[in-house]
Amino acid sequence: MKALVTGGAGFIGSHLIDLLLEEKFEVICFDNLDDGNLENLSHALKSNSFTFIEDDILNFDRLSEASVGCDVIFHLAGKADIVPSVENPKKYFDVNVTGTVNVLEAARFNSIKRVVYAASSSCYGIATNFPTSETDALSPEYPYAQTKLMGEEALLHWGKIYNIEVNSLRLFNVYGPRSRTNGTYGAVFGVFLAQKLANKPFTVVGDGEQVRDFVFVTDVAKAFLSAATSKCFQEIFNVATGKPQSVNTLISLLDGHGVEFIPKRPGEPDRTHGDSSKIANKLNWHAEVSFADGVAEILKNIDYWKKAKVWSTSEIVDETKSWFKFLGTDCEE
Repeated sequence: MKALVTGGAGFIGSHLIDLLLEEKFEVICFDNLDDGNLENLSHALKSNSFTFIEDDILNFDRLSEASVGCDVIFHLAGKADIVPSVENPKKYFDVNVTGTVNVLEAARFNSIKRVVYAASSSCYGIATNFPTSETDALSPEYPYAQTKLMGEEALLHWGKIYNIEVNSLRLFNVYGPRSRTNGTYGAVFGVFLAQKLANKPFTVVGDGEQVRDFVFVTDVAKAFLSAATSKCFQEIFNVATGKPQSVNTLISLLDGHGVEFIPKRPGEPDRTHGDSSKIANKLNWHAEVSFADGVAEILKNIDYWKKAKVWSTSEIVDETKSWFKFLGTDCEE
């Protein structure tokens, strides 16, 4: 099979490309490198079955041309992070909504039958039902979450109207090697690993008792492959372990240099806990990597974060002022 991967130079996309090449796919990566990194594709670039195209999904003509002859599009390109989405919602709408429509139109014009979309569990907002299932209420708390949900809605609509086989994967808290090295907005591993390397204390939001459904990135890549090769389509799937872990557990596993606490942030849930029974039943997918093993694997590759910014408490407070301004009370109160 021939696959186009948008956002393939990013964290999850690069691991998906590695898996696809192992499975003997011909792979085209389409990435503008705004958030991606060619270093993530070091293995793929050595393969004769791999092509890299540096361009933007908002460039419809180039995107459509790149997808000619493909059997499946994996759409992972998009803008992430909370604060930038609050400060520049139009940019997020352009990339996460219009960009997704461009991908779907490229599939329609080129008769590509399968599209798998990287959706976000942030669409559930501050969930109250655990484990949270695909049928639970949706309540996006900020523009990033809203635009990812709008992309999912476009995906399902195009699938219905134009007979494209689509699946949407609502990803919970993905972690692993190559995770982002930038941002103070919830990319906890990127912040903590840089602080560990610099012998600085971990900056912990709230009391650290909040829990997240952390899913290892290679398991997530396998979920994408399963969603593309299954006969099951027009579906939404949670990609979660169902075994959430606290931030304090993560701190213990990382074995750092103390802790500094920073104010709890509005719009962030105390708990993410996905119900993965649907993807298990329909796609036979199960998370395989335990949290302890996943963190250990990250620590083996910790040098990746040597160039990452080391955030101090005061810098994080300053950087996230917009978060408190738009999503809750002022951070100085």
